[in-house]
Amino acid sequence: MAKIKDIKLEQVQFEYFKPFHITGSISTSSTNIRVTLYTEEGIVGLGEASPSFRVNGEKVEALIAMESFLKESLRGLNTCEYRKVFDFTDKLIASPSLKAAIQFATIHAFCEEFGMTVDKFWGGLKSEIQTDMTVGIGPLEERLKDARAIYEKGFRHIKIKVGENLNEDIEAMKAIAEKTPGSTYIVDANMGYSPKEALSFVREIYRSGIDIAVFEQPVHYQDLDGLKFVRFHSPFPVAADESARTKFDVYRLIKSEVVDYVNIKLMKSGISDALAIVEMAKASGVRLMIGCMGESSLGISQSVLFSLGTGAFDFHDLDSHMMLYEEKPEFLFIQDGPFLRAK
Repeated sequence: MAKIKDIKLEQVQFEYFKPFHITGSISTSSTNIRVTLYTEEGIVGLGEASPSFRVNGEKVEALIAMESFLKESLRGLNTCEYRKVFDFTDKLIASPSLKAAIQFATIHAFCEEFGMTVDKFWGGLKSEIQTDMTVGIGPLEERLKDARAIYEKGFRHIKIKVGENLNEDIEAMKAIAEKTPGSTYIVDANMGYSPKEALSFVREIYRSGIDIAVFEQPVHYQDLDGLKFVRFHSPFPVAADESARTKFDVYRLIKSEVVDYVNIKLMKSGISDALAIVEMAKASGVRLMIGCMGESSLGISQSVLFSLGTGAFDFHDLDSHMMLYEEKPEFLFIQDGPFLRAK
């Protein structure tokens, strides 16, 4: 019976190997928060938050300032009664990435106490998952170079960022497909298209004989009518990402028949909401993929173990740690090219 004694929040920064360009954003670094949970029995649980102002309105400085409040609120709670921690952190509606990190650190400490891996705690449904790697927005030759490098590393699931220039995106998609035969493509517009542009893109790609497994967030996150319109006129399955932050968002998407897929990110929802979304998807027939923000190896570990345990996802976009320079990576999983397993 391990009781929480202390929680420490540490700001950490990781540089991207190369600038990461998506619609409306270019990132050169990722500033995250490392969460360390200590119990009275000497057990340590780890977690990581990767705040996103673009998606969640979060600021690192505001989350770090919550350290004393979190210590006072969680001290004395038992990790075996982790639902009490979940109930408290569910109230942190303005800081979902920190919510995710604290929830994971609690479960990590619980599992450490009882000698089990976190994926087994979530159910142990899969022994291995396959992640994609991402081609960011850039000049055509740069996109092709990145896609070929991903392909040569053995990755056969490739995520392609689009959304800033329709004609260039179509040209890039055709060229990448030609150079990476047999690959599965997830195309992510990050809200960059209008509904009309989104349909122009998918119809041209379809006419070219290229298959897209998932067409992710083609329009603005608030334009649910536009998203639904694209879904019912697209030859490819359509996913919500920025439109699907909380379990309440996903409930509305499912009820309104807006999408075929939902992209869960622990940094958007926290673990407690992610668990609810998994069950809603099972009940409704909506499919799931899991993604990431700018997590390091520790943060990605959270999503890898959640995915392995629940076995709920068709596609895994868990590659941010491969884009960041880490002096001392903290892997809680084993990676063999695109394949990820629990330690």
